[in-house]
This record gives sequence, C-alpha cells and structure tokens, in this order.
Amino acid sequence: MTSWPDDDVILYDGVCIFCSRWVRFVVARDKARRFRFTPIQSDYGTRLARTFGIDPEDPDTNAVVHGGIAWMKSDAALTVLSHLPGWGWTSALFAVPRPLRDAVYTLIARNRYRIFGKYETCFVPDTDMRARVLE
Repeated sequence: MTSWPDDDVILYDGVCIFCSRWVRFVVARDKARRFRFTPIQSDYGTRLARTFGIDPEDPDTNAVVHGGIAWMKSDAALTVLSHLPGWGWTSALFAVPRPLRDAVYTLIARNRYRIFGKYETCFVPDTDMRARVLE
C-alpha cells in the first residue's frame, strides 16, 4: 500500500451531492475533529488522488488516509465510520468479504450522480468545516 504524510484525510468528490452529504455526516459526528477533508477537485486532492491511482477526472471511489495508508471503497467508508463515536460497531462489517462490500460500494458510486445529483461547482463548506478542509 502507498503511504501519505498527512493522516486522517478524507478525499471526496466535491461536486457529488452524495459525497458532500457524507462529509457533512462525518463532520456532525466527529466531535474530536479527527478527520480533515479534501475535494478531489482541489490541487491537494488531485495530488492525493493521483498518488493512489484514482482518476481525478472520473473518480470511482472516495478514500481516507488513516495510519499513513490510503483505504479505498468500502474499506474507506468503514474505516471512517468505525472511528466515529457511537459507530464503532461498524468495524464488524469488515468481516463481510471485501469483494461483496466493494460490489455494493461500486454500484452506488457508479450511479451517484444519477441517483443523488451533482453540483455545478464544488460544494462550499460552512466556516467551521472550512478549517478542516485541505486544498
């Protein structure tokens, strides 16, 4: 696995409504302010994506750097969820075989714009969240 110098960074598609809601979900529950965020459309996000083999023009996954390692697809979502207060139980879902978890993840990811919509420009976070965004 490739490593990255910054830790607990969530890479997300900033024009995807579903992805932006995911970020807001995490922010609302991450009372320790552990996680930071970067839209794939930012310079920092594009560098991070390319480092981990994600096409910034057509991203098919979010990612989280945790423990210096980039986690993708269902591993990324479960890694984040399992570190949120009250959501530790989700770590049990790692017992579900990754191919099955990733198949569900990929189905949603491929259809996210059609199902949830897309912003014309990158989602703009509120002031509190802005301090946690890396660009």
